[in-house]
Amino acid sequence: MESLKTILYFSLFKYPLKLEEICRFSISKDCPKIETELRDLVAKKVIFQIEDYYYPEYDPSCLEKRKNGNKMAADALLKAKERARLISKFPFVEAVGVSGSLSKGYYDNDSDIDFFVITKPGKLWLSRTFLMLYKKIFLLNSRKYFCINYFMSSSSLEIEEKNRFTATEIKTLLPFEGREVFEEFYNKNEWVSHLLGQHDPKLEDIGVIEKPSGVKALEAALSTKFGEFLDVVFKKTTVAFWKLKFRQMHTEDFKVALKSTKNISKHHPLNFQKKVIGALNEKYEEIRINHNIELQREYV
Repeated sequence: MESLKTILYFSLFKYPLKLEEICRFSISKDCPKIETELRDLVAKKVIFQIEDYYYPEYDPSCLEKRKNGNKMAADALLKAKERARLISKFPFVEAVGVSGSLSKGYYDNDSDIDFFVITKPGKLWLSRTFLMLYKKIFLLNSRKYFCINYFMSSSSLEIEEKNRFTATEIKTLLPFEGREVFEEFYNKNEWVSHLLGQHDPKLEDIGVIEKPSGVKALEAALSTKFGEFLDVVFKKTTVAFWKLKFRQMHTEDFKVALKSTKNISKHHPLNFQKKVIGALNEKYEEIRINHNIELQREYV
C-alpha cells in the first residue's frame, strides 16, 4: 500500500498526484501494477480519481489549486535559480539547493523559497551569519525569496532523521549549485531509495561554484584560528538567542526543530516535521477505521 501512503502524504498539502508521480515515490517500479492497485482503491472509495489525479477525497478545488500553483512555480523557479547563484558566492558556501513546496513544483502567494545550504567544514556558523546579515540589511529581513532555514557542513552530509518527511524532502530537492558536494550528499543518503524507491538526481545540471576574488580573499583571511573562534562565537550567540526566544519549546522538540551543532543548523520553530508525521499517522488511523486497511505508522 505504498501508493496509498504517498497519496495520503501529499494530501496533507492538498496536492493531488498523477500516476507517474505516485510511481516515483514507490519502491516498486511496476507502474501497471501500481495503476491496478489504484483502480482497486478507487473502486472501494478509499481514494478518488479527478481527471488524471488521485486524492483521498472528491475535491476538485484541490486540483484547481494545484494547477494554479504549478503555473506560478515556473516563474518562482527562475527567481530561485538567481538567488541560489547569489548564495553560492557567499563565503564558505559549497552547495545550494531548493526544498519546500517549490521543489515539488508548487508555489502560491503564501509560499516562501526555501534554500538548503551546504558549507565548508568548521565554517557553517560564519557562513550562516554572513547570509543572515545580508537578508536583514539588504532585504529588510524579507524571507519571501530568501528563506534559508537549513545549513549543513560538507563533512557531515548524512541526514540523521530518516523518515518519510526527510526522505521526501531529499528526493524532491532541487540542487542548483555545487555539483561535487551534492554528489557526495546523495551518496551519503542512499537510505532514501530504500524508503521511497530509487533516486537518480540529474547531477550534470548542477552548477560548479566559482567565488569572486574578494570572497576568496575573505575566505583565506578567515581560514585561521580567528575564523574558527568566530564560528564558535556565532554559534553560541545564535543558540543562546533561540533558547531565549523559544524557551517554551520542549527540549526534545528543540533538539530536532532547531538542531544546532558544529555541522548542522536548522531553524524550524514550528517543528513542521513533527506536525506532518503526526498528521500523517492520523490519516493512517482514519483509513484503518473507515476501510480496515492497516498502514505502518511513521516516526520522526
